Formats: sequence, structure tokens, C-alpha cells
Amino acid sequence: MRNLITDVPGVLVGNAEDRRAATGATVAIFDGGAAASVATLGGAPGARMVSSLEPEMVGQRIDAVVLSGGSVYGLDAAGGASAVLCAQGRGITFGGITVPVAVQAILFDLVNGGTKDWLTEPVKKRPPYWDLGRDAALAAGQEFALGTAGAGVGATTAGLKGGLGSTSAKTSQGFTVGALVAVNAVGSSTIGGLPHFWAGAFERDGEFGGLGWPAKLPDDATAIRFKGQPLPVTATTIALVATDATLSKAECKRLAIMANDGLSRALRPVHAPNDGDTVFAAATGKNGPGGAPPILTELGTVAADCLARAVARGVYEATALSYAGAMPDWKTKFGGAKR
Repeated sequence: MRNLITDVPGVLVGNAEDRRAATGATVAIFDGGAAASVATLGGAPGARMVSSLEPEMVGQRIDAVVLSGGSVYGLDAAGGASAVLCAQGRGITFGGITVPVAVQAILFDLVNGGTKDWLTEPVKKRPPYWDLGRDAALAAGQEFALGTAGAGVGATTAGLKGGLGSTSAKTSQGFTVGALVAVNAVGSSTIGGLPHFWAGAFERDGEFGGLGWPAKLPDDATAIRFKGQPLPVTATTIALVATDATLSKAECKRLAIMANDGLSRALRPVHAPNDGDTVFAAATGKNGPGGAPPILTELGTVAADCLARAVARGVYEATALSYAGAMPDWKTKFGGAKR
């Protein structure tokens, strides 16, 4: 177990970044495809092809999930990923043409200090996201970077640099569950002014500092902290949970709904008007059936725990951008913190 979503058999992940623009993309590819659905609880989502994931829609399997920065411009990333999937022969064949299915969610990272000249010269300059999607798909493997990597490059939270996080776990029935998240929340992942993460109760093996929860919550622990000046209130946390269980689309929908609660365990506030908070759920079917209510209940609970841990890990592993006024990273601000 690498404590990554790629511990789930059939899942590969790749990252690509444009450091000059302070943005990036992450692509998760499913070897053999996967059943999938989605739950969106934030008020400002941006996505591609997500309506096809509703249980009543005809398509039953997808080939990839794309997470990207760039807001609406970032939606190009799925096109680049789809080109790679097509070249690899992934997808459904219609009339001799391979049609891959790559669904996508985006986050807003357009005001983080990077040079985004396609915003100032929109006719002359092309956004980098098609290329980032292609490069991330080409890089897909079992190992990938966390923190300021992929879709997490330009991500921020309230007061700290955000980033790309991932975790995994086993259920009591032997199923593997994993989470992948780009943490760009409007809220905070830490408790008050302390280094402790809201997700500290779920931590495993010191994966984000080993601090747990503080012995006593500070008086201002529940004071609401969210992004504002000098940055506009623009956010969105986007994620994928995956399992090797065999699930239907409807069962994946329930898994996505339950998993989205992991964001509530790791961020405060969450599901806000300026958040997107989109969580995909995918089942590769490499293991036995997992749709029986007791099994699916455990899968959803473990997925939510994994997602909460992944949020904290993404912030913990991040490094600050090298721009004036950039958000500090956790290790620089709290690196010497002890329980």
C-alpha cells in the first residue's frame, strides 16, 4: 500500500504543471474502465460531462477523471486527456471510431500570481490546459507527486497553500478504497490558529504531521475563516474516490454522496456558495460485488475518511508559490509543531 489512490487496482494517476502560470492538471485513468457517478454540494461548480454520470443516463462506464485548475479555461484538459486515451485504444468503438469518456471538474486558480497571458491576450494566446491534460494522461502511473503538483499547483485555502492529496485504506471485507483531491477550499483545513488539522482524528501513520487534535480547542476554534482579501473569494475543492468493488452507477452515486462528507470532516466552512465541492466516485470492479447495503455503507464511510485524510495531506505536502503575496505553506508556517 502506497497510501495513494493507485492502491486501488485498475487506477493510474498522472500530473502535469505549468509553473509559469501556476496551474496544472491531474488525470486518473481506469484500466478497463469503471462505473462512476458524482455528487456536487458546492454552489459554484464547473465540470464536463457530469450529467452522463447520473444513474438514469445510458453510459455505464468511463475511462478517466480529469481534475484541473483554470476555471472555465481548464475544461480543455479533458480534450488532451481524451486524445491520449484514444491513442491507447481506450473507450467505446462506434463505426470504427474510438470514443473515450473523460469526465472533468475544475477549480478556480486564476488570481494566484502566475502569468496567465491568455487572459490578457485571448486571441493571440492559447490556454495551456489541452496540453496539460495530454501530458498528465501520458504520465499516468502508480506513483505521482502530492502537494504543489498537478491540479494542486495553484490551489489555496483560507490562510494556507492548498494542494493535491491522496490516501487509501482497506475495508473489513477486503475492498480497497482510495481518494484523490485538489484542495482549493474557500475555508480552512486547520483548527483556529493552530497547526492541527480538522481531519486529525482520522490520520494514519503520521501522514500529515501526526499532531491529531489539540488537547483543548482554542476559544476561536469555530470562528469562521474563509478566503477574502487580498484574494477574491474564489475556490472549489474537487475530488475522486475509487474502489475495486463491483458497483452499479446507482451504487457509485451513493458512494459519491457519502464520500463528499469527507470534505465536511476536513474543511470549515464547506459546500459554500463559492465552492464547487465536486466528488466523483468510481468502481473498477476488480474485486467482488459491493452493493449490498452493509458493504456499501462501509465503503462510503471509509471513502469519506480517506477523502478527509487526503485533504489534510494535500495541504501538509504543499509548498508555497514563488510569487509576491503567495499563501504560506503548512510546513513553513508550522513545520516545528509538536503534539
